[in-house]
Amino acid sequence: MPTLLVVHHSPSRSLQVLTGAVLAGARHPDLTGVDVVVRPALEATAEDVLAADGYVLGSAAHFGYMSGALKHFFDTTFLQVGGSLDESGAAGASAGATARRPFALYVHGRYDTTGAVRSVLSITGALGWQQSAAVLEVLGDVDEAATEAAHELGATVAALLADR
Repeated sequence: MPTLLVVHHSPSRSLQVLTGAVLAGARHPDLTGVDVVVRPALEATAEDVLAADGYVLGSAAHFGYMSGALKHFFDTTFLQVGGSLDESGAAGASAGATARRPFALYVHGRYDTTGAVRSVLSITGALGWQQSAAVLEVLGDVDEAATEAAHELGATVAALLADR
């Protein structure tokens, strides 16, 4: 059975609502045959990533960057899951163990999410992961439209895995 790994940092009520909606979408009763595994970013391991067939990542936008917890997740798993570095130490295109697996991203910020999105997409690109849905960027209060979009995001990636 394919596994969807949801790695998130949800310290605020807004992110908790978005994460809950992502999980509800991924676990929708019409989507069968997908195991949804949830890990807070500070607890997710390389073994979790290697065992999964797809990913949904959730982060706050802090000071123009992803949350420190999601950065820690990438720092501690990147090379073990197939990321590569070039001779200068910069992230290189990967054909590693997790390359070509689908992923999606949701980010919440008060004023701006640009830097957080850019930083996550840079790392997922270096891992060779395939973006399977538009990034969900939510600014300010989480309204019904944002919650519905988060639900759809989770369902989209789960459905891709269910079709495998």
